[in-house]
Amino acid sequence: MKKNKKLKIIIICVSVLVVIVLGLVILRKILGSKSNEKVFYTANLETYENVVEISGTVAAAQEQTLQALSAGTVTGVYVKAGDKVKKGDIILKLDDSEQIYNLEKHDYNMATKRLTASARELKLMQTERNSILQKVNDRKVIATFDGVIADLNVAVGDSLEAKDKIGTLVNTDYLTAEVEVTETDVSKLSVGQKVIFKFPAYTKSTVEGYVTGWPAIGSVISRGATVVNVNLRIDDYPSEILPYYSFTGKIEISPTESYVVVSRYAIGYENKEPYVVLAKGEEKRSVKVEPYGKEYVKVLEGLSGGEVLLQQSKPKTSGQNRNRNGMPSGGNRGAGTPPSGGFGGGMPGGAGPR
Repeated sequence: MKKNKKLKIIIICVSVLVVIVLGLVILRKILGSKSNEKVFYTANLETYENVVEISGTVAAAQEQTLQALSAGTVTGVYVKAGDKVKKGDIILKLDDSEQIYNLEKHDYNMATKRLTASARELKLMQTERNSILQKVNDRKVIATFDGVIADLNVAVGDSLEAKDKIGTLVNTDYLTAEVEVTETDVSKLSVGQKVIFKFPAYTKSTVEGYVTGWPAIGSVISRGATVVNVNLRIDDYPSEILPYYSFTGKIEISPTESYVVVSRYAIGYENKEPYVVLAKGEEKRSVKVEPYGKEYVKVLEGLSGGEVLLQQSKPKTSGQNRNRNGMPSGGNRGAGTPPSGGFGGGMPGGAGPR
């Protein structure tokens, strides 16, 4: 009985040992097959935009509110909406018979007293004449610049009060805009910087303008932020865009830059010279690179973006699986966030910011 018991124990121990040995052999084969598995990385073309986002509405280069300077009855309207006018053109006239009478009467008095009045009296009469003449001119609405009558709502016989608005004169040789830029971005601005406008009313393409200046003082808006009102200008624009149309856009601080980014584990070194191996045909290609954060490099020469590369070195940190784009699994950086120490851009495993 004792011998049978010992024999059973020996058989069990041998069986367990055999199972352990077989398990180790299978595990070794699995690990060996994984170590031989090829890992791929994609060279991604990224675009970096150094811009300040803006929004607002455009205005005409010049705008004059047409309004009566004094009360009276309209005796003449000399233009209509859509007409082009020159600086100094009379747009409408109010009844000025009383003012003309006062002017002629004053001129008569001046003429009769010119020989007998003292120099001081004549000077006072001339000052009075200028005042009467101004009242005559105030009976007219005159264009203060070359432009187009945008709207006009008045007719002969209408009775107007002083400051009554009767229309608008605009100069649309170019458009202007005033946008708010936060205090932290003002130091990036310079006169002449390119501005790209997008108009909801014009979807065919974008419109280009430029920065013309900003005041030497900021302002605090309702939500407590400090901003500076920056002036913009558009010289060439499509006819579909009119004053007061809304837009979104961006001030281009520096030209858009594109570059190729790839995981540093796709880079090999031979005699201290970097190279990559293309997955297709396993072609070896020399490249020039520079660091781009801890896990990536920027490829200056040798790749154009989109190439699939074979892994040349392995991460030293264990437990970090990598996908085919070279991004750590579970490590999803937000768009527009560069790798640590990087120049800018979005996810090297993705499409990058636009």
